[in-house]
Amino acid sequence: MALIGYLLLGLVFGVTLTKAEVVSWFRIQEMFRFQAFHMYGIIGSAIAVGAAARLLLRRPAAVALCGEEAEGKGYRYWLGGAIFGVGWALTGACPGPLFVLVGGGVTVMLVAVAGALAGTLAYGYWRGRLPH
Repeated sequence: MALIGYLLLGLVFGVTLTKAEVVSWFRIQEMFRFQAFHMYGIIGSAIAVGAAARLLLRRPAAVALCGEEAEGKGYRYWLGGAIFGVGWALTGACPGPLFVLVGGGVTVMLVAVAGALAGTLAYGYWRGRLPH
């Protein structure tokens, strides 16, 4: 039953990304050519929300949803962000919009979805051997 909540949240997320034109290749291209503020405004809003969340996580009693202690320090977060950015530049979409694009009929993004899932599975497999 809990999965239905996630499904509905994902549906709302997908509709929001589509209506905001965040999944539009044209908008992403505009951003990288410095021709429009649209995507920078959305990314700036995400940074503000992330900064607020970061402040909340600095509290001594902050825990993740899985019950582990929440943290967010270290080089691995910068490295992960860089890998995320390279993936975004190569595919033209970050992980959330990949599924929205596939749902919108851009089936070539199935290759990127397969790559994202393979990376997630690889991390899950090697997580115990990675520095945490």
